[in-house]
Amino acid sequence: MGNMLLAATSSSKSGGGLQLILLLVVIFGIFYFLMIRPQRNRQRRTVQVQDAVVPGQRVRTTAGMYGTVTAVEDGDVVIEVAPGVEVRYLKRAIMDVLSDAPDADLDDDVDYGVDSEEPADEPAADDADADHAEEADPAQDGQAPAQDGQAAEK
Repeated sequence: MGNMLLAATSSSKSGGGLQLILLLVVIFGIFYFLMIRPQRNRQRRTVQVQDAVVPGQRVRTTAGMYGTVTAVEDGDVVIEVAPGVEVRYLKRAIMDVLSDAPDADLDDDVDYGVDSEEPADEPAADDADADHAEEADPAQDGQAPAQDGQAAEK
């Protein structure tokens, strides 16, 4: 009877080891499909974009520099970042090829909700301060008015 109990406990431990191995395989499979495979797909797309770069395309580099490709050489690209300013980058530094449509992020006409013009019916605060400054007596400020031909020195 003691031998049967011993045999039953040893067989259940080996089943536990099999469950542990199966659990590790399932966890690795989950990591593969959730993390490793999508990262490989992103890398593959990035390499395809970098290999397909041709002169005239607008690109964004990994450093955030925007420009237009002017020349493509073996492993390098020449990007014009401003009129007459060309920079040489590694081809793998190109992160994205931008569409030909104007980019909303680069518009100078963005309205940030700040009105630069004051309403016409109200006087500007600077004009009111200037009117009061002319009325103030310079002797009250502790400074004597400058005499003709003499300059106030500080």
